[in-house]
Amino acid sequence: MGSIEFKSPPATGAEGIPYYTPANNSGAALNPNASTPTLFQPLQIRNVTLKNRIIVAPMCMFSSESDPTSPDVGALTDFHIAHLGHLATKGVGLVMIEATAVQFNGRISPNDSGLWQDGPNSGQAQALRRLVNIVHSQGAKIGIQLAHAGRKGSVVTPWLVERSVPTIADESVGGWPADVVAPTGGEEYKWAPGVTKFYAPRALSLTEIQEVIKAFARSARVAVAAGVDVIEIHAAHGYLLHQFLSPVTNQRNDEYGGDFENRIRIVREVATAIRSAIPPTVPLFMRISATEWLKGTAIGVERGSWDLPSSIRLAKVLPELGVDLIDEIREAGNDTLVGAVGLIREASAARDIVQGADAGNTGDHQPKADVILMARQFLREPGTLMYETLVEKIMALEPYSSHTQINPTINAEDNVYPYNAAGCFRPLIDVIPVDGKDVASGIIGYITIGVGTTAIEHGDNYVGDT
Repeated sequence: MGSIEFKSPPATGAEGIPYYTPANNSGAALNPNASTPTLFQPLQIRNVTLKNRIIVAPMCMFSSESDPTSPDVGALTDFHIAHLGHLATKGVGLVMIEATAVQFNGRISPNDSGLWQDGPNSGQAQALRRLVNIVHSQGAKIGIQLAHAGRKGSVVTPWLVERSVPTIADESVGGWPADVVAPTGGEEYKWAPGVTKFYAPRALSLTEIQEVIKAFARSARVAVAAGVDVIEIHAAHGYLLHQFLSPVTNQRNDEYGGDFENRIRIVREVATAIRSAIPPTVPLFMRISATEWLKGTAIGVERGSWDLPSSIRLAKVLPELGVDLIDEIREAGNDTLVGAVGLIREASAARDIVQGADAGNTGDHQPKADVILMARQFLREPGTLMYETLVEKIMALEPYSSHTQINPTINAEDNVYPYNAAGCFRPLIDVIPVDGKDVASGIIGYITIGVGTTAIEHGDNYVGDT
């Protein structure tokens, strides 16, 4: 009996990293056709094509370079490569990097990420490129959320204290107590007036506002040069841009305060500056809080607040500024964070959001969004998209997928895996079978996004008693 000569097929390795790993495209539909659920259909935004409509939303990890003596304070670390690189292997279309400060004093805590250094050779830019390369190597696109904390800055990481009462970070731990800024300054505009564990902000001058706008544009340019695919502007959750939007925290009497058009001016100018700083091929997202949950409170009645009609009005302006997708969070609870354009609708399930209700559902059949953004769900169950019911229809990560093994008792030419290997080639496929459900419904029950009790009780732009 003659022996079989095995020839090794060429192994296509991932590009951009200094070691071998298969070139992966997990999460893409195996046999895309007209019946493929919209959730797993590609989406092109400008020149960037997402292999599916599932996005890992930004999540602050408070794990960046924080040594005050380091020249690269704010740089991403190996933790981010492990954290976001891991999520990139799970089949998502886009991975978003956490809120990244455009100025030194734009961080929430001294442990937050930043991208205020200019040029491609800075420590911050090089750390970013390392992360970009590993995410790209796993077949996912990567975006970055650019932010400025404003009056919510210079606090310590949340797990060090009770969530509802953050503690100030002074100079000894890398804080910036004299440089906490806001649209309007003073003791009244602390994140929680009367609480000593917050710094009173000072009001930004007109010159400083222009510097903030330029900083957003510079950070976007550096990010794109490092290979980032998508830029997102953070104008939500009570941070600086949201502080300008809201009459609760913006009591300026110049061109950046007062009526609606003045209060949205900085957001318009940031979007315009970024759009001019990055290639027209790069998508631009914006995150907004559709409401700040202050309607009916004492301060909301006194000053008015940012609410759903305000968000709808802003949404109509953004397309002309070059914003391609609005990423909005609507209210506290278990609603899913969705990408939406125009009138913002409540999300109930992944498939219903992007495709419309199932045929048997007598409810609204109209799609409510183009993409789904999930964060905590991927922390709870990173393999959400890799359950058995999904693997049958989407590509799995090569090292995690099932491979044919050679039978050591025969020499059949169709034994495609030429090794007498142990049974270690199905490490993930059989984790959770969910019989009788299709691709989308296989994950519906696992999507939950919420906010903390502080936002539920006080709103995310809270300034006083309710």
